[in-house]
Amino acid sequence: MKLLYAEDEEEMSEAVCDILTYHKYMVDAVYDGQEALDYARAENYDGIILDVMMPKKSGLEVLKTLRSEGNRTPVLLLTAKSEVEDRIEGLDLGADDYLPKPFVMGELLARIRAMLRRREDFTPDILTCGNISLNMSSFELSTPQETVTLPKLEYRLMEAFMLNQGMYLSADQLLEKVWGYETDAEVGTVWVYISNLRKKLAGLSANVEIQAKRNIGYRLEVSGD
Repeated sequence: MKLLYAEDEEEMSEAVCDILTYHKYMVDAVYDGQEALDYARAENYDGIILDVMMPKKSGLEVLKTLRSEGNRTPVLLLTAKSEVEDRIEGLDLGADDYLPKPFVMGELLARIRAMLRRREDFTPDILTCGNISLNMSSFELSTPQETVTLPKLEYRLMEAFMLNQGMYLSADQLLEKVWGYETDAEVGTVWVYISNLRKKLAGLSANVEIQAKRNIGYRLEVSGD
């Protein structure tokens, strides 16, 4: 597995690269955002690790450019522990996960393994349920009559429902799947996003709905089933 690691603190970079190499990863280390962008464009990486705060271009700027150019390589963001806004913006821009700094190496390795597993797992490009389809590349939610493009977090929530059809997911499980393990978001945030999705499903004349079961959770089901 080949990784790109962008971190401007050279001592930190050297220590992390030594550990990653020990665990059999091939690593290209770069020290500013422009260099990270150049390498990501030139090479085919299995995963990219981006520090948010870097010279020349921030990790968020690099991520935004890569995603706008169609690069779907999994990206793990390294964020300052207190910068919640960076985490939210990173997820909205297309990051696959984030890890607050400072971190322990064991957790970094676990996040990398999880990120790479998700890339290897087979999932179809189009998920379907009832008369709706979800395009996993374009974030488009469609019925035969109409299509809308979902924002990142709404997409991740809809994807979680469609990958777990027929199963109830609790609000805590949805927080973990959509917002990540270290999120500061609260359960009320889940309710807001579910409400948004329900409105969009109604606007599309979808024959599926997000059902709630008290003290259990939420699930996607075809109307009338």
